[in-house]
Amino acid sequence: MTFVTLIGLAAACLTTVAFTPQVVKAWRTRSTRDISLGMYLVLATGIVLWLIYGLMIDDAPLIFANAVTLVLVAIILYCKIRHG
Repeated sequence: MTFVTLIGLAAACLTTVAFTPQVVKAWRTRSTRDISLGMYLVLATGIVLWLIYGLMIDDAPLIFANAVTLVLVAIILYCKIRHG
């Protein structure tokens, strides 16, 4: 594994983990009133495109980060749609 790939994986981990507190809060409180549905829909679309791009160029950090981030964003969207 190259140093460049390690930097990419570190960045992927940090930016992905950044969503965890929001997911935990939304899941526990069932409150997503202050979260913008439009922003999260646009974000989810961008994540899907990044994931597709990562798969097309076979880039492990992009694939890992965007697959995990998409799951976390999907949980937030689920909470937003379900609990408003």
